[in-house]
Amino acid sequence: MAVWKIVEPASFFLETVSLTKEITHPHKRLQHLAGRYLLGYLFPDFPSEAIAIADTRKPFLPDEQYHFSISHCGDYAAAIVSRTDRVGIDIELLTPRVEKIKHKFLHPDELLMLQQSAVDPITLLTLLWSAKEAMFKWWGNGDVDFSEVLRIYELPDKPEGTLKTSFVKEQTYPLILHYQLHGNLTLVWTKGEG
Repeated sequence: MAVWKIVEPASFFLETVSLTKEITHPHKRLQHLAGRYLLGYLFPDFPSEAIAIADTRKPFLPDEQYHFSISHCGDYAAAIVSRTDRVGIDIELLTPRVEKIKHKFLHPDELLMLQQSAVDPITLLTLLWSAKEAMFKWWGNGDVDFSEVLRIYELPDKPEGTLKTSFVKEQTYPLILHYQLHGNLTLVWTKGEG
């Protein structure tokens, strides 16, 4: 797993990463390139040119030589790669917008836990959103009700640690999520069989 603070121009990334699709927005282009750059940084033989996009918009390698997940926000990109297990990663900047959508992505039990927490609500909500995004990326098959299928059973109470969660669809997949809070940034990742 790696996180990159993007301060370089696009030309830096284009020395090692090819742009396979046209991205006209300059900052989104930088984020895209930085995410792809991290894949090769983690595994020098990573075949970035072979990345395909599923109907669910998840990038993947057709031969599944590697499982990977990429996330970006603001001036940051993050990636996680595994040869053996499904992975998911999400990085987010703290935002009060999560307050408006919390009922869409949190289960009633999670909302109840939230009311009992002493942690700053925006930090906690952003972290929970990031956790559910990492779980969604781990699943990779779309068609998920965030509040019902992606379940979190405990709330964080320190700047980094793990969360017990599960993915509940046709069967239940227990997942351990790792998280870190850095100033106004949340980072959550998971790795596991699926």
